[in-house]
Amino acid sequence: MEKKIRLRDCNLFRLLCFVVIPLIVLLYCGFRPKSYYTGIVIMIGIYIILCASLNLVNGFSGMFSMGHAAFMAIGAYMSAFFTLAPQVKENQCPGLPDWLINTQIPLPPALLIGGIAAALVAVIIGFPVVRTKGHYLSVVTLALIVIVRAVIDNQGDITHGSRGLTGLPNRSTVALVYIVAVITLFVLYRVTHSDYGRGLVAMRDDPVAAQTLGINLVRKKISCFAISAFFAGVGGALWGHFVTTISGSNFYFSKSFDIVEMSVIGGMFSLSGSIPGAMFFSIVPEFLAPLENGFRIAGHQLPMMFGLSNIIMAILLILLIIFRRQGIMGNSEIILDTWFSRETYLAPFRREEYQRLAAAFRRKA
Repeated sequence: MEKKIRLRDCNLFRLLCFVVIPLIVLLYCGFRPKSYYTGIVIMIGIYIILCASLNLVNGFSGMFSMGHAAFMAIGAYMSAFFTLAPQVKENQCPGLPDWLINTQIPLPPALLIGGIAAALVAVIIGFPVVRTKGHYLSVVTLALIVIVRAVIDNQGDITHGSRGLTGLPNRSTVALVYIVAVITLFVLYRVTHSDYGRGLVAMRDDPVAAQTLGINLVRKKISCFAISAFFAGVGGALWGHFVTTISGSNFYFSKSFDIVEMSVIGGMFSLSGSIPGAMFFSIVPEFLAPLENGFRIAGHQLPMMFGLSNIIMAILLILLIIFRRQGIMGNSEIILDTWFSRETYLAPFRREEYQRLAAAFRRKA
């Protein structure tokens, strides 16, 4: 019996949908850096980094962290200390060491510094944190956000306190953000498809059985927590250099809840889920925002309803949890399987791929 060919199984179709079309959009936005829509595309890229790194912990390891905003803050502030102009740091951060005040480096190495700082903090707090389970772990990571916020607000000579840091160079371009996003996804994809990643899944599904197989649960949890924190710090640094002004209020509970919401929408058991999750969370509110200014329905003009977009987003999230609790992507990695497969890019040069595509369209017809 001839095997039925689906469009999703055709490398040419996947190349068009997941590579060619997104690349065209990115190139268009790259040539229009000051466009409003370019800003949305950049935010999608940053959220992809943050959501994918959270999925590593919440989806693959069995832990449930809510402290991503804290690692974002660490990455944002550490990178800012290295990219701000010396005169700005003298005015806003006089408590910094002289060598740091006089040091100014490009954003890419500053991203690494921000990520490493976040990872080090994750390792330090990891020993007590990962020994908790379930909702206790969530509460502990929320407490980390409070601690980081308190440090930022009270160390005025270093962080400029609650007034925040201003004047960050706007260097988070489309090219940089998506290069970092692709590198992030590739690294996490390789991690989850390695022996280490299979150990994470085993720990998630049955910790006792994983331990009997020789998996050190504490070591694996801390390392996973640190890897996730590293990319959260990088994402926070990119976010800070996009908005150019950061303060402790930018990295509080609401920011962590937003990232968790993206993870749930896209599917926390899939790194590919970070892409539709970030797109949904970035694009849908932009379309819903005009409704708050009032709109006509059945010939009647409704008044302004502030917060209506948030209510609609909450309803959509509830419906998603009820009818597709595994998220948009579930546990599928079709997007990353397409991006990081050699077969995808060789497909246009193979005759059989065109035959498979034609057969899939005939089946649809």
